[in-house]
Amino acid sequence: MVENNTGYFGQFGGCFVPEQLVAPLKEVEECFFKYINDPEFKKELGYYFTNYVGRQSPLYFADRLTKELGGAKVYLKREDLNHTGAHKINNALGQILLAKKMGKKRIIAETGAGQHGVATATVCALFGLECSIYMGEIDIKRQELNVFRMNLLGAKVVSVSSGTKTLKDAVDAALMDYAENYNDTFYLLGSAVGPHPYPTMVREFQSIIGEEARRQILAAENRLPDYLVAAVGGGSNAIGLFHPFYDDKTVKIIGVEPGGKGLDTPDHAASISKGSVGVIHGFKCYTLQDEQGEPLPVHSVAAGLDYPGVGPEHSFYHESGRGEYVSVNDDEALDAFFMLSKLEGIIPAIESSHAIAHAIKLAKSLPQDKIIIVNLSGRGDKDVGQVIDMLKNGEIDKSKIATDI
Repeated sequence: MVENNTGYFGQFGGCFVPEQLVAPLKEVEECFFKYINDPEFKKELGYYFTNYVGRQSPLYFADRLTKELGGAKVYLKREDLNHTGAHKINNALGQILLAKKMGKKRIIAETGAGQHGVATATVCALFGLECSIYMGEIDIKRQELNVFRMNLLGAKVVSVSSGTKTLKDAVDAALMDYAENYNDTFYLLGSAVGPHPYPTMVREFQSIIGEEARRQILAAENRLPDYLVAAVGGGSNAIGLFHPFYDDKTVKIIGVEPGGKGLDTPDHAASISKGSVGVIHGFKCYTLQDEQGEPLPVHSVAAGLDYPGVGPEHSFYHESGRGEYVSVNDDEALDAFFMLSKLEGIIPAIESSHAIAHAIKLAKSLPQDKIIIVNLSGRGDKDVGQVIDMLKNGEIDKSKIATDI
């Protein structure tokens, strides 16, 4: 039974929005809590999870990686094998079914790496709904493949050229659109952020990840894991894995933030590690902000992680001590990207590579009887063009690949 938590996780969360958005968000909240416990709604969502997304996703023992590291067993929760190539489709399907229940004809969304944009465009095509995706100008350039995929699926991709021209500005633009067009429009928000009810709603639709992983590791090892590791930008893939293990106090939870060019520089997006408590995009969380409370420019090699805030539930996990939040820099994430590709034949998304990078360090430090589950939240097809450009520009050592390009 999912209960209305009023939108707060400790002091974090809430709904700090302009007056014109109060009623529309209340409508979304009422619809969500009406249907999330409804057997028929859950049956319909389950049908699409199984027959459209291809769930359940495997929990794969990374044998060669584990042997190479010489320490703890590493299991990968293979969200990269979902239809559209990432975890984002789980939430997109849940929310689009709610939008249909509410009679909305137009869907809007924000996207950074493009994975949520692709997932949203996909479900809009599936159900025949109009779709507009807001994406920062910089992200459009570094994620050309996903931009084309969205267009191919019938979505209109709206370039956002304000501010840092990345994810934060795409969210700003989407919220402005929603404020003006909420009568016929549903805002399909992609991460566990934003005003209530979105953080709770996104968590519930993503918790399928952890629910499956819990059953799968018990079947494989007859016990729970020692560690969960997942990348955290806004935090939807991570909270989806973490939440079903929250009450299992023997399971340590580690969120991996984007350390960019280093936490001693301004070029990172580590909101918990280096931020302070503030309000961004209608909710209270740890955020990277200036003295006036305005969001700071952020950076990550992963377009899906460069957001100057973090979900309220992660903020609560940190403050309460239930979760530990660390950072991995751009170079470490790229090293993990190449390492997993070569050792396991799995090309991870650069976002997910942050989690892999920390798991590599962690596994080496642990005895062989320990177990780590890493959320492999997406596949790296979308990042190949970016990595090729970085190789050509000398930003990555060409010795990492077998053939010169």
